[in-house]
Amino acid sequence: MYIDDLKFSLWADFIERDYLDKEFKELINDGIINGATSNPAIFKNAILNSPAYKEQLASLGSLNPKDKYEAVAIYDIKKAADILKALYDAGDDGYVSIEVDPFLCDDADATIEEGKRLFGEIGRENVMIKVPATTAGYVAMEELSASGIPVNATLIFKKEQAVSCAKAFERGGKKNGKEVDTVISIFVSRVDRALDATLSENGVEVALSGIYNTADIYAAIEEMNVSGCRALFASTGVKDDSLPAYYYVDKLLAYNSVNTAPIDTIEAFHKGGEKKAVLPISQEVIQAHFLKVKNAGIDFEAVLDKQIADGLDAFKDAFHDILESL
Repeated sequence: MYIDDLKFSLWADFIERDYLDKEFKELINDGIINGATSNPAIFKNAILNSPAYKEQLASLGSLNPKDKYEAVAIYDIKKAADILKALYDAGDDGYVSIEVDPFLCDDADATIEEGKRLFGEIGRENVMIKVPATTAGYVAMEELSASGIPVNATLIFKKEQAVSCAKAFERGGKKNGKEVDTVISIFVSRVDRALDATLSENGVEVALSGIYNTADIYAAIEEMNVSGCRALFASTGVKDDSLPAYYYVDKLLAYNSVNTAPIDTIEAFHKGGEKKAVLPISQEVIQAHFLKVKNAGIDFEAVLDKQIADGLDAFKDAFHDILESL
């Protein structure tokens, strides 16, 4: 753990082959990270921009684009999992996540099939299968966790999504008969980027809506107390200099949680963060803020619904771009 007494972990929100061989190992050896995540956007940037993939891709000429993508992604996930294995064996997380094809987000059976296949082909215990939090996704989460497969539920913006994920994991764990590690990934900074211009115009303090929304969801997850299940805070990088680089790590430090962040954010937090638990936040404070949001003319539920739809589209677009390039 990055902070043992809080059971708080830091995971790198980045995968790239050269990085895995160099800086990734250094961050692990220095006790700064103890896990990693990936998604289609991360792999898009890596595969399309890094020369490290050219040799392998050149050897995959007879495969279709999705098979090429999976060959490359699986190679990297295996490498990351092997590097993290010592942490996993010591009970200190050591997980890396790979996402199922985002175009399957509304097909439970296809998501289950692909999740099981990927987990089997990778052949590493310390791999989480990442599944978007859709209606079909909840069905898949239950079946995958029931099969003993660790799951990363992703693209959570609303409490209702998180509760549905936790219930799916609870059912899956009971079917499996033993604890299965799972995380519920709550997206943070995108909420503020969607609201802050309007809030500022109306005299409402900015850079808080994402924090308070996440704090509310975290409290709901903790209250459910599902065995093996933790809140994970995602989308925690800042986009300009108006906030400290580690803002969304410092402001969401909580017991029994994970923060997955860009490398620059992690390094900034390690150097300058206060590293003191700030969650839970009282419901009175949270509700008072969202009353101000409502009074500013913002339909917060509609904003969150749009964020979910936009997030799914972004994953699909990134995946499409990868396949088009291959």
